[in-house]
Amino acid sequence: MTPNAGLTELYRGSDPVVDVVAVHGLNGDPFRTWTWTTEGLEKMWLKDPTLLPSNMKNSRILTYGYDAMVTAVLGKTSSDRILQHAQTLVAELVADREALAYSASRTSKFVQHVHSIYVSTFAILFLGTPHDGSNKAKLASVTSRMIGALVPSKVLDTDGQLINALEEGSEVLQNITDMFVPLMKNFHIFFFWEQVKTNMGITQDYVVEESSAAPIIDNTERAGLPNDHVNICKFESRTSPGYRLVVAALIRYSKEAPEVISQRWKHAIEMLNSKRTQEAYELLR
Repeated sequence: MTPNAGLTELYRGSDPVVDVVAVHGLNGDPFRTWTWTTEGLEKMWLKDPTLLPSNMKNSRILTYGYDAMVTAVLGKTSSDRILQHAQTLVAELVADREALAYSASRTSKFVQHVHSIYVSTFAILFLGTPHDGSNKAKLASVTSRMIGALVPSKVLDTDGQLINALEEGSEVLQNITDMFVPLMKNFHIFFFWEQVKTNMGITQDYVVEESSAAPIIDNTERAGLPNDHVNICKFESRTSPGYRLVVAALIRYSKEAPEVISQRWKHAIEMLNSKRTQEAYELLR
């Protein structure tokens, strides 16, 4: 069993109208990934009252945990495992909402859940997330960087198939990206890339290159953050490099989301009622 698996609520405003859900990456953790640590002091900007909660008082802030060990996510059945994580996240989000506003007479429960979250999602921010996995030579390069920065040396010594697993996983990543691109028009997307090289022991390099972390796609936003890959999701204070940029986007989206999502649900319900009317008509024929 994975410690801290599932959703954890970090902050709840008095009258929340939006949810912010933080999802960590490979070898990440639902708490450590977002926590700045220095000289024994820790500060998690997602829940510290002087940071994000003070900027988004009308929100709920949650973090999601899952088994993110490289060998667990990107093993030989990486596509299945990634899909399972996605399905579990959707189920957790639906359960957390306590009620499913959408239902359909001839669709599976999973499709209902996916649609509910799909309609209610307004924006997605990607912080140092690799998207480009099509070029084989580039895959090998990205793989070596990710291993050097994220995986303990003892894992490399004991798992000779790890590199192959990562390479295969990157191919799966490309397939996921290909499927996601057509859906992007329905969300506000902001890509962030690391501007500081990560210390990998014997060398320093970017774990995820700008071109992979922030692909140039129409109607999306992109910006660099003055942090390395390890610290791209961590902020100590309001004046920390990159904090204002990320939080400004969250504040802007939180203000725009309620009206847009309300209209989406109105349209979805109208479509559902029309479908049910048509189904009833067909049954009576």
